[in-house]
Amino acid sequence: MAERTQSGRTGGQRFARRTTRWIEAAEPDAGQRAARRLAEELRAIAALLLETAAPAALLEELAEEAGRLRERLAAEPGGRVRYRNESGGPAEPEPVFLDTSPLIGLVNPVAPPLRLSLDGETVHGVCVFGRAYEGPPGNVHGGFIAAAFDELLGATQSLSERPGMTGRLTVRYRRPVPLHREVVLTGRLLRVEGRKILTEATLTVDGVLHAEAEGLFVSVDPARLRGERAD
Repeated sequence: MAERTQSGRTGGQRFARRTTRWIEAAEPDAGQRAARRLAEELRAIAALLLETAAPAALLEELAEEAGRLRERLAAEPGGRVRYRNESGGPAEPEPVFLDTSPLIGLVNPVAPPLRLSLDGETVHGVCVFGRAYEGPPGNVHGGFIAAAFDELLGATQSLSERPGMTGRLTVRYRRPVPLHREVVLTGRLLRVEGRKILTEATLTVDGVLHAEAEGLFVSVDPARLRGERAD
């Protein structure tokens, strides 16, 4: 028999406990703040590189500087990303997804990044896709739109009692999504049918629908996932 989520308050409390992966659970420490700032600068550099008409000599000089920065960073010990449990304390399960995700990772230079927030039982996402995500001229590549939906609905399905993994994602592209404009995604948990978690989402620009998606997630035993990661 299909189940619906409880009230927005209950769902929100449950979401907050389960989603240190998607939404900040604790104040970032000095190392995280510095790493996020560095990633932000790298995103800005990448955006400028895609647009620049700088002469070859300058680009060669900048490449040399970038190489020296890479060597300095490579000389430092790895494994700085901390681990947390659901209460926000140190733990084994997984790295802080907010930092490492290719969509919302604030320390991941390839992330737009997509910023997520919770309103009752609705998950909102906001981002601006720059030139690095271009597909059709002046518009966002459809693959990045699908990835953003997958990330948003991954957070949305965590409102259920037994969050899982993507089983099917269906995207309908209504209009091209322009670059350099604020994109707003909205995700909703529809229902839970046994291990199946059904969700839906929309993508709008200036209030106009540009794409929509339906996601089917399948609950997976967390112990099984931990075992597979260990292998």
